[in-house]
Amino acid sequence: MSTTPAPRLPQGSSHEALLVLNAGSSSLKFSVYRVEVAEGPAAQRKLHLLASGVLEELGHAARFHVKDSHGHLLDELAWPEPSPAPGPGPLGHSGAIDFLTQWLREHNGGGLRLIGVGHRVVHGGVSYANPVLITPEVLSELQALSPLAPLHQPHNLLPIRLIEQRLPGLPQVACFDTAFHRTAPEVSQAFALPPSITRKGLRRYGFHGLSYEYIAHALPAFDAHAAAGKTVVMHLGNGASMCAIEAGQSVASSMGFTAVDGLMMGTRCGTLDPGVVLYLMDELKMDARAIERLLYKESGLLGVSGISSDMRALSESEDPRAQAAIELFVYRISRELGSLAAALGGIDAIVFTAGIGEHSVKIREAICKHAAWLGVELDSLANESGGPLISRLGSRCAAWVIPTNEELMIASHTLDLLSHPQESA
Repeated sequence: MSTTPAPRLPQGSSHEALLVLNAGSSSLKFSVYRVEVAEGPAAQRKLHLLASGVLEELGHAARFHVKDSHGHLLDELAWPEPSPAPGPGPLGHSGAIDFLTQWLREHNGGGLRLIGVGHRVVHGGVSYANPVLITPEVLSELQALSPLAPLHQPHNLLPIRLIEQRLPGLPQVACFDTAFHRTAPEVSQAFALPPSITRKGLRRYGFHGLSYEYIAHALPAFDAHAAAGKTVVMHLGNGASMCAIEAGQSVASSMGFTAVDGLMMGTRCGTLDPGVVLYLMDELKMDARAIERLLYKESGLLGVSGISSDMRALSESEDPRAQAAIELFVYRISRELGSLAAALGGIDAIVFTAGIGEHSVKIREAICKHAAWLGVELDSLANESGGPLISRLGSRCAAWVIPTNEELMIASHTLDLLSHPQESA
């Protein structure tokens, strides 16, 4: 049930607002930003977060909660489990969009006028290296990339179509997780495959680009030397990857053609010998869908531990399988760190971000100890308190904890394109 009457969205001097959407297979994350016009001759437009939340378990008993910019609960709601008898089915993405737009109307205490929607789209392929205003032609091209990200792309694009149906003419912007990595050298994007296959789009794309782009923009305020130099950023969450960044640009990524490559993750296996897939097909007689389910949903922390995909649960467990999963997670990160430092030709700093990176003291400590050979000297007290600087002063390689903000990155890109539509790719 809904809580006691929820406060309305905050009022302000501006009445323009942006909506940011990040759609998954069974969830819809959202943020609402007010657009403020700063005083002065430049008349810059700035973004202020009003609310953020999620609709989750869309295929089952859906749940909704939303908080204001200070983390205070504004509203929450739960839907009952659909009955097997004929009647209302699960909420789904279509119902989620209908509910969210209606909720925004009902709680719009400041008379906000929605001027655009920014979307996280996992794959931009070779063509899209920058955010883009969505047109029917663009949407068709993005749909054609679905085979490159079958578990993400269709879900990212569905809300775009639903909003176009419900709010025709409202500008929408696609922001790509692959775009940040398009600056990487060609050699770092190449597979050792025949050109006839490579031309079909098989290359190392890299993902989590919106997170890395945010960190690259934020880093100068923390460490100007590292921002101008060589840094490895670790986006460690249920999905996990690492990126080598030099002077603000991506040089190499742990992820490749798909978002299952690279590090061990919550339920994804990470880097795997291709011969294992052949073995699964030939000896275990698994078909493509069964292998896909194994690699994406039944491996990683969950598969190794047999307990949970949640690092918090594993860290609290005394089960040896949980500890084995954590050790493998840290080992894979430590090994990849050496690889990315080699790609950079040196290293000035490492940055932890995302859920595990921002909140797990033990994981940061273990990784920093493994990275001592790179010059990381951990300050245990600073690490316990969450940083932001968790290495000792004078450490040859600095270590930072910087919270990421992909939603703000999407909102910023959306506002830029709406202000300068001629810059759309």
